[in-house]
Amino acid sequence: MDFETLAKKRASIRRYSNKKPNIEILIKLIEIANSAPSPGNLPIIKYLIVQDKERISKISEACNQNFIADAPYLIIICSESKNIEVMYDKRAKKYVKQHVGAAIENMLLYITELGLASCWIGAYSDLIIKNLLRIPEHIEIEAILPIAYQLKIDKTIQKKKPSISKRIYFENWGNPFLKPFKRFDT
Repeated sequence: MDFETLAKKRASIRRYSNKKPNIEILIKLIEIANSAPSPGNLPIIKYLIVQDKERISKISEACNQNFIADAPYLIIICSESKNIEVMYDKRAKKYVKQHVGAAIENMLLYITELGLASCWIGAYSDLIIKNLLRIPEHIEIEAILPIAYQLKIDKTIQKKKPSISKRIYFENWGNPFLKPFKRFDT
């Protein structure tokens, strides 16, 4: 599928079938995430794959999102930023967030291309999940991705996105004109 179609097809899917993807697919997803740009080419992101149903259920509760419990796998995306803080000081936190976002988007697009389903989870109890999975205190949980096949009765499509016509400026903040008399509209 061409990239534009892929990007517009990607959607947050919350209803999963019982079919379980091969673990090799999860490793491939992480390889794709690893190709995202990273500050200083440092290995900042760590990935924790969870497939134990009892743990997944507890994580679902810690997220207060019941649909997570239906996923056969979760990938917990974490960051370890001590090396980047040495290199980039005050900008480190921003760079970590940019790197993590790029890696997750790579994964979400590849999940879509493979015909799988996921939803970017950013709301959860750090304390509960860190204790449950024995994640060290200095490691930051960045996101959780359930990995599954979509329930076939669902025809989830990407929600309509807001127009960009009032959010693009040229040369100065608030200037919607590309040239003195041409306004950009979509």
